[in-house]
Amino acid sequence: MKKGKVAFFVTGNLHKFHEARAVLREFEISTAMLNLDTTEVQADDIDTIAKASALEAARKSGMPVLVEDAGLFIDALKGFPGPYSSYVHRTLGNRGILKLMQNTTQRNAYFYSAVAFSDSGKANSVKLFRGKVNGRIVYKEQGNHGFGFDPIFEPLAESGKTFAEMTQQEKNRYSHRAEALRKFGAWYIQRYARSKL
Repeated sequence: MKKGKVAFFVTGNLHKFHEARAVLREFEISTAMLNLDTTEVQADDIDTIAKASALEAARKSGMPVLVEDAGLFIDALKGFPGPYSSYVHRTLGNRGILKLMQNTTQRNAYFYSAVAFSDSGKANSVKLFRGKVNGRIVYKEQGNHGFGFDPIFEPLAESGKTFAEMTQQEKNRYSHRAEALRKFGAWYIQRYARSKL
């Protein structure tokens, strides 16, 4: 890999880091995991959360950083848990979501990802890249891979398999996170890495 093509990915989630590293490798970008204590932003919008987290991480680290935030939006639950997905997964878990949906056949849902990049910690320095995958909530947990809501989400592009039943390579073909990261990777190589690093 060419010297200088490095993305500092801020997360404490090893699963998320490994997914990001695999995607960015496609662009010959090395990915370093940066575990920083940042404020858990409370907002109704995932873009806002990702931007605020990237700004804080860039200010604290003094380095160009990449932050990703995502949410699961379920039609039958009026978009819940959405931007509160991390908290809801910690408190209710997959079984809690399935229980909330036990009396409905309306299973449509989507995952949304926002990847924010900041190289200075200044508000106007943030670049945002988005990804989305449509799918449905299955009736029981399926699979042992991935993390979070992966065992209950089946993307429409890969009928019959939840994210948790896919290998990391398979998941990265379809996932919201991979889509957003590929947009970042293309931009980073073309407009940033060549001129700044």
